[in-house]
Amino acid sequence: MRFRTALAALLLTGTTLIGSPAAAAAPVTIAYAQGTQTWQLVLTNGDVVEVPEALAKAPKDAVNAGVRAPFLVSGDGKHFLYFRKSDGLFVERTLNGKEKVVSRRLTAYTIFEEWPMVSDDGSYVVTSTSAPGVGIFADLRTGKVLPPPGHTDAWSFLGFSSDGKRLLLAEDERLTVFDRGLRARMRLKTRLAPMALANDYVTAVTPVGTWPKYRKLRLLNLRTGRAKGTVTVQLPRGRYIDDLDFDQAGRVIVRSKTGTGVAIYRVSTATGKATLLRTIARPDAEAWVLPGDSAYEPWTERKSKASQE
Repeated sequence: MRFRTALAALLLTGTTLIGSPAAAAAPVTIAYAQGTQTWQLVLTNGDVVEVPEALAKAPKDAVNAGVRAPFLVSGDGKHFLYFRKSDGLFVERTLNGKEKVVSRRLTAYTIFEEWPMVSDDGSYVVTSTSAPGVGIFADLRTGKVLPPPGHTDAWSFLGFSSDGKRLLLAEDERLTVFDRGLRARMRLKTRLAPMALANDYVTAVTPVGTWPKYRKLRLLNLRTGRAKGTVTVQLPRGRYIDDLDFDQAGRVIVRSKTGTGVAIYRVSTATGKATLLRTIARPDAEAWVLPGDSAYEPWTERKSKASQE
């Protein structure tokens, strides 16, 4: 689960914003994607853009025929990625741009066997696989698809830094920070499993507790191996940490599923105080994807009929 977005960049339809009215002057980006029979982009000005080229479900000859096809939106809300109907390849686009193939190795045949994740700026794609392990590392700026570090797929991908310049991977109990060319820049042996890497490339954040009911977190210094004390996040009763990340300024951001959608908080790592930034209501659609989401997020689930009565 990766959530990276410039906080002032979104003025979401169906969203309650807490903050400066200056956000109203933000450029139009993608607020979220929604899917039924086809995928649609809902923009921050309320416009809806159809994406008929995108597969909604895995084709009949896929390993997992009929499952929902991944559709991603980069954290900055400027890029969207999907498996296209014409040839099953995974492609990246901007609202006014042309399709760019991520890798010819990433096809609709392996949907639900391989999960793509995209950096905040939409320029780098990594896939995790059902093996488990990693699949491809595709740098869309250079057009290069790199083999996994050490030519082994025994890595777990933990996330990008918000600026997209570093990647955090784990192998056994070793964490490694790589640059975009997959050159190792920092290594640390630890049993902690961070969920996000800050733009200083040293600070990571990890949830504390039992999945999925996390309510605590702690920071880890990847250079020294020192972890700060555990902090309880002051979320409303019945809410949990569903996603952790850093914003561009290095502040911790938490997303938490609500009864109607998702709430986004900025959290003090000193006191645990959670400041509500905005809430986003789930649209009436079979599927929805927020900027920065991976292929699955807890807030994508519809409420059951029983829970609505």
